Amino acid sequence: MTKDERVLAAINEFLPCPTPTAWIEQAAHPKQLPVLLIDHANCEKKAAATAMSLIWRYTDQPDLLQKMSQLAREELLHFEQVCGLMADRGVRYREVSAARYAAGLRAACRKDEPGRLVDTLLVGALVEARSCERFHALAPVIEPLDAELAKYYRSLLRAEGRHFEDYLALAVDRVGQSSVDARLVELRSIEQGLIESDDQEFRFHSGPPTIALSA
Repeated sequence: MTKDERVLAAINEFLPCPTPTAWIEQAAHPKQLPVLLIDHANCEKKAAATAMSLIWRYTDQPDLLQKMSQLAREELLHFEQVCGLMADRGVRYREVSAARYAAGLRAACRKDEPGRLVDTLLVGALVEARSCERFHALAPVIEPLDAELAKYYRSLLRAEGRHFEDYLALAVDRVGQSSVDARLVELRSIEQGLIESDDQEFRFHSGPPTIALSA
């Protein structure tokens, strides 16, 4: 088994469900490519912001500071790369409404410490794992439409997989595996509900969109 295959196997074991086929079919539609790229760029920017917010809030935790500093730099690099791909394809970066996915997960986070930190780390692990799973699912269906973009999505597998592992390891270091496993029961259930239920709009982390697209 290659390293990428091991990463993907760990992610599939961690996530509560695969991405619905209906979402993948929408993502493969040429009319959704601009929105896919714009929202992907937004996701990378928000991921960097999440890492930076942890750096500002938990200044007394050296292991967290190191991991989040590295993660923030990598997410900003990915943001720059996606913006470059957009420019090459004539896609203008603009504001699009956020998917309910991240907000739905954050709403479940506890307010008091250490629960607040642990939940933030576990939500980060879920978001990064889902991103990685979607990159893997997107690559083969995007390839006939845009081979360069498909190659880029495949290249993100290892980086996003490492981010998922870093978030999860930081959570385990703080409260132990059994406490993490217990908390993930609820968070995974929420994540599955958000991923499998219908959404009004197509976004990188949306559920299956209800809008029908013509050929």
